[in-house]
Formats: sequence, C-alpha cells, structure tokens
Amino acid sequence: MKIRPLADRILVKRIEQNEMKKGGIIIPDTAKEKPQEAEVVAIGPGKLDDNGKHIPMEVKKGNRVLIGKYSGAEVTLDGEEHLILREDEVLAVIE
Repeated sequence: MKIRPLADRILVKRIEQNEMKKGGIIIPDTAKEKPQEAEVVAIGPGKLDDNGKHIPMEVKKGNRVLIGKYSGAEVTLDGEEHLILREDEVLAVIE
C-alpha cells in the first residue's frame, strides 16, 4: 500500500530492540516498553509559510530518529504497525 503523509507529517516504523537482556532473560511482549527509535518511511511536502511556499522538511526518508514513547497516531499498513506524527514531535535524528 502506498501512503503519502500531508503537510509536515511523517510516517515512521518503530525499530524493535533485542529481546534478550544481560544474563539471557527474555522479556515478554506485555512487559516491553515502546521503542523510541524509528525509521522514517515517508514524509509530507512540509508546512506552508505565510506566502504559501513549502518549508522543507529536516528529516528525510530512511533517517533513523528518536521519538516520544506515546507520540503520534498508530496505524496498521500491510499488517505492520506504523506511526504518523508531526515533524516537530521528532526528538532527534540519529547520525
């Protein structure tokens, strides 16, 4: 399914961390915290300024970003969980 976010919104997919911790303890899905690292899947064209011109987005498709645990709106696309959030909800770009 193709999807294109509008305005300054981005579509991200959370990156799951390793299931094992030190000592080989496996944490069940119900006890896991939501990962804060995500990959940008698609971006919108950007916000419009007062003159009607698009302000370019700072994040690009393929960037790895840090997001808040409870930010964005969860959506399911092709059986996979994604988030749609505004660019200003992105905390940082991982380089």
